Amino acid sequence: MSRSSSPKFLHDLTGAGRTMLQATWDRLEPLCGDQIMVVTGVLHESAVRAQLPGLVRANLVAEPSPRDSMAAIGLAAAMLERRDPDAVIGSFAADHVIGEPEIFADVVREAVEVARTGYVVTIGIEPTRPATGFGYIHVGGHLAVPGALSARKVSAFVEKPDVVRAQSYLDTGEYRWNAGMFVVRASVLLDELADLHPDLASRLREIAAEPSRLAELWPGLTKVAIDHAVAEPAAARGRVAVVPGGFTWDDVGDFAALDSLLPDNPAAPGLKVLGDADLVLARETRGLVIPGSGRTVAVLGLDDIVVVDTPDALLVTTRALAQDVKALVDLLKATGRADLT
Repeated sequence: MSRSSSPKFLHDLTGAGRTMLQATWDRLEPLCGDQIMVVTGVLHESAVRAQLPGLVRANLVAEPSPRDSMAAIGLAAAMLERRDPDAVIGSFAADHVIGEPEIFADVVREAVEVARTGYVVTIGIEPTRPATGFGYIHVGGHLAVPGALSARKVSAFVEKPDVVRAQSYLDTGEYRWNAGMFVVRASVLLDELADLHPDLASRLREIAAEPSRLAELWPGLTKVAIDHAVAEPAAARGRVAVVPGGFTWDDVGDFAALDSLLPDNPAAPGLKVLGDADLVLARETRGLVIPGSGRTVAVLGLDDIVVVDTPDALLVTTRALAQDVKALVDLLKATGRADLT
């Protein structure tokens, strides 16, 4: 379903009637109004504008090429820093599914209060299972910040564990999932980056000062994730705080995750359908079917199945192997079929 020319954030993956990008806008608009800034690739600029008619033209930043999350977030921070040196910013991926928007808003407001004191603040998700596909945050002692009673220091960020280690994290009660959401003063983020990657911080501020130099300077930027560039080393220096997020969250990283978010199909217990359920004929089958080509999909006597039918390609796999779909993408590229990736 998701292709390089049309990534998952441009799709409605939950049947809610809004794409993931639009749902992200809906969550943030009550907090930010017309100050929402979107950073996206040049390939997706037109689609983003079409999906977000309320987005201020000057608040859409198109990356000439992917340089990972630090460059994208850092450029937005540098632009906002020039508009307001005291600005507090939040970075939120547009491909996450988040429930309880009122709780989300309260958590962000609490994170803003902590960020005003100079911390880099992350939002930690309460783990519900020993997930191996997420990084973890090791939570430290309490912070005394008015208006942010649940704020804690971050002891460390931990890479994706195996299932045994993940269970041990849950058993301690001291860990949260790292959802990659950060709230911080723009100047603090860039100053932290300047200490660790001075050339990257300097170039981002140069681009913000002279946007006409974006195409010239962008290819030379260090390609690094914000976690490695700032969050992890800043946590080691006691500069990162966490506010627990008491809302449901998922990054929909594979078809198994998508399956868990969709409602049951009354006509076929155990089978989830995203799209027109009338196009699916099912008997004695459990799993997920996405009829996206307009033709009928029939499944019989299968367990744990994933079927994704699109006009130009058909995927058949299992939920257990959902993470391995990336291997097929690599195979398509290697065999000259990059048009399907």
